[in-house]
Amino acid sequence: MTKLTVGPWIAAQKLPNRDVARDRQAFLERVRTRDETPSVAGFPLVGLGGSCGKPCFALPYVLSWTDENTRRLEEVADRYDCYVEYGVYPHLKLRENDQEVGAVQDWTTFAMVYLRPGYERAQELLVDLAETLRPQEMTTNPK
Repeated sequence: MTKLTVGPWIAAQKLPNRDVARDRQAFLERVRTRDETPSVAGFPLVGLGGSCGKPCFALPYVLSWTDENTRRLEEVADRYDCYVEYGVYPHLKLRENDQEVGAVQDWTTFAMVYLRPGYERAQELLVDLAETLRPQEMTTNPK
């Protein structure tokens, strides 16, 4: 089980205190860390969730939700003792305490996974989601 290793990168993006909220130079110093963007398990970090601040990773394909892949998503959730909450996009929440540990977004030109950085199985979940949700036409080998 592996937590995400991007904590220091995320911390460097955040406003350290309200005193520098209008300080353009402090902002420019913080965003310089974006010049070297990390990846986890081969998935590039593309930013942070606007409202949640969770790190966001790009999947190497476009995802369109279907009955089949939402069922596969629910199977992934079960493996992590989670359930799926379907809002604007699906969120995986722990059954134990309803804490959100991940979300999968499909409404851009590529699929993205948001993960709670402190979740003990975050990296494992990222890899599992990427493999399980990969469109079927990408997993079959044409002859």
